Amino acid sequence: MTETLFTKIINREIPADIVYEDDLCLAFKDINSQAPLHVLV
Repeated sequence: MTETLFTKIINREIPADIVYEDDLCLAFKDINSQAPLHVLV
């Protein structure tokens, strides 16, 4: 698999503000939010 910013977050190689995680999903706050609540899933 190609290493991307997202795979590095999933693998905990770079920090992220994770708001939810389970066996199938990971959700974290966007560092450059365009809205008061902007989460990437």
